[in-house]
Amino acid sequence: MPLGRRGRPGLIGMAARTAVVAGTATAVSGRVQQHQQQKYAEQSQQRADEAAAQQAAIDQAAAQAVADAQAARTPPAPPPAGGDDVIARLTQLAQLHAQGALTDDEFAAAKAKLLS
Repeated sequence: MPLGRRGRPGLIGMAARTAVVAGTATAVSGRVQQHQQQKYAEQSQQRADEAAAQQAAIDQAAAQAVADAQAARTPPAPPPAGGDDVIARLTQLAQLHAQGALTDDEFAAAKAKLLS
């Protein structure tokens, strides 16, 4: 009779086979878990990037709204000194010209003198 047994494996053989199967399952499980964690980290980073981009757009829109509001509240610049007086004098000259008190040449000369 031969020294080795044939047929069903012995206790040591079954223990070794169980250890191999358990080790393989553990390795596969670890890989799956690592892959899932990496995928989750990438998704989290993508969401964070999208949130930062949205926040930047909101900040820019708010800054533009503030600038627009300030521009709307700012009064227009006053006309140069004496500007109203020049306009009033031109209006007077135009009325005098329309009434016939000034000739075309007199009106043109007076207007040129005011505008220079």
